[in-house]
Formats: sequence, C-alpha cells, structure tokens
Amino acid sequence: MPLADSLRPRPGLRVLVTAGANGIGQAICRAFHEVGAKVHVCDIDRRGLERLASSLHGVEYTVADAALPADVDRVFDALEGSLGGLDVLVNNAGVAGPTGAIDTIDLQAWEHTIAVNLNSQYYFARRAVPLLKRSEADPVLLTMGSVASRLGYPLRSAYASSKWAIVGLMKSLAIELGSHGVRVNAILPGAVEGARMNAVIAARAVALGIDEEEMRERYVSRISLRRMVSIDDVAAMALFLCSPAARNVSGQAISVDANLEYL
Repeated sequence: MPLADSLRPRPGLRVLVTAGANGIGQAICRAFHEVGAKVHVCDIDRRGLERLASSLHGVEYTVADAALPADVDRVFDALEGSLGGLDVLVNNAGVAGPTGAIDTIDLQAWEHTIAVNLNSQYYFARRAVPLLKRSEADPVLLTMGSVASRLGYPLRSAYASSKWAIVGLMKSLAIELGSHGVRVNAILPGAVEGARMNAVIAARAVALGIDEEEMRERYVSRISLRRMVSIDDVAAMALFLCSPAARNVSGQAISVDANLEYL
C-alpha cells in the first residue's frame, strides 16, 4: 500500500461513536462517513441525532444515555442487527462537570460526572470488546480523554479525576487486548473552540470573580501556539489512529492541544 494511502482508514469500517450528535463526536462521525465508514452513533439528544442522520446518508443512530447500562445494551442490540459487528469504538461521551472548590462540589454533581465520563467507558467497552476481537479489520478502541488527563485542574476536580481514570483504563486495555490484535489509544483534546468551551470559561470566570473575556485570554496565554484547537483537529487524529499508518500505535495518550502548558 502506498504510504499516502495508508494515512486513511480503510473504507467500510464499522464504527460506533458515543455522544456523536454534537461537538467533537459529530465531527468524528462526519470524518468517518467521509472516508466511507459505516457509522452508528448514539446520544441523548434526539433532535441532534435526527439532524446528523438527515445530513449524512446511511448514518444510523440510537437515542441513549451513555451512563445507563440498559441504554448501552440497546445501542449494541441495534448495532449488531444492522452492522453485524464492530471494527472501531470511539468512546466519546462526557460532561464538563461542576466548577468549584472540592468542599463546595455537590455529591450528585460529582457522581454524575463519574457516571458519564468514566462508567460509560466501561459500559461500552465491555460490550464492544467481544465484537472487536472478532473483527478482521485491524480493530481499534479509542477513548476520549482531555488535556486534564495529564494536568491538574483546580476547581474542576471531578472532571480531571474522571479523565485521568480514562487514561488508566486505556493503558490497561491496550495490554489486555493487544494479543487479540485490538489497538487502544486515548485522544486528549485541549481547549476546543465551541459552545462547551464557552460555558467552561464562563463558569470558571464566575468562580474566580473575573471578567469572562479575561478568563478566555488566560486560557489562550497558557497555550504554546496561542490558539485553541478545533473539533476537526480532534477528528483528524481519530482518523489517523484508525488508519493503517497507525497499525503499531497502541497504549498511547495523544494530546491535540497546541501544547497547553497548564490549566
């Protein structure tokens, strides 16, 4: 295979993207659809899923809460019925979680963050792994971490804790599944332009008692390239990690963050 061709995933890959109706998940769905993959997506946002499916011919979806095991089972029932198997799982579901000092964080908010960001990774992995082991298409399990998977994040301890745990899960699964030919990696996005980052900046500005624009400038000043990344930057990394060119890349936590130095 010519080297240039190896940089694109093989056409026809069967791909499941969790929380794919918006943001990074949607960009990943679009990227895989563009290279000829068969994409199934789940999300709690029914209207978002309907809009995505109407704009991308052939994309299938299931309305599901990634933090509920019964909903995850429904996703796999639908997926196995239509695709007959799975080659790539993109474990993307996540929430920003609460902003505040540890002694002010509500217990329910903490538990919800862990349920969505970490427990969902387990729920989907446990159902996906038997299918990935049967795949003959160089199967891949991608976990979506964060720059907070490698840095401390004051006032965002629930989020950072869940994202550090995702890297531990990825490292363990890469060892566990390597002999079955399944590659496992984590993508660690930095400050990603968009509505979710805007909300994070606004909440942090309130917590610190500063102007929202000043908070945004602080974020950018901590990035070596002095710019935030886009959802398409993250989607491009997902495509590369599922391409033949990355066939020996496993067990890695790969940042897409323009080198965010600290949080």
